[in-house]
Amino acid sequence: METIRGDLDDPACPTRQVIDRIGDKWSVLVILHLAEGTRRFTELRRQVRGVTPKVLTRTLRALERDGLVTRQVYAEVPPRVEYTLTGLGAGLIGPLDVIRVWAEENITAIAECRARYDASAVTSSR
Repeated sequence: METIRGDLDDPACPTRQVIDRIGDKWSVLVILHLAEGTRRFTELRRQVRGVTPKVLTRTLRALERDGLVTRQVYAEVPPRVEYTLTGLGAGLIGPLDVIRVWAEENITAIAECRARYDASAVTSSR
């Protein structure tokens, strides 16, 4: 398969479009939850706290369109819909987990930096 290198500063760059997709906070959270296994929409909505049903639907459709998630509809009453990571989507688990671990290891330092910045912003605006 051919590797495409592009201009990440160009909004039309295909590589940038992929980075924008996987860099979206809702996409990351959905992928990390689906890494644990297949989920129904209501399970994802309960797990990804703070996301609205409309935004979750839009996120799942975008992930499905990009081939990262599959959507399986079961002919039941009421219909049952399940979402699963594809092989392509599962390939993101490692990189996203590295970012998650980095965030956990550095949140204290980041919180301290934010507090210093906010304190200096208050004093410099006076």
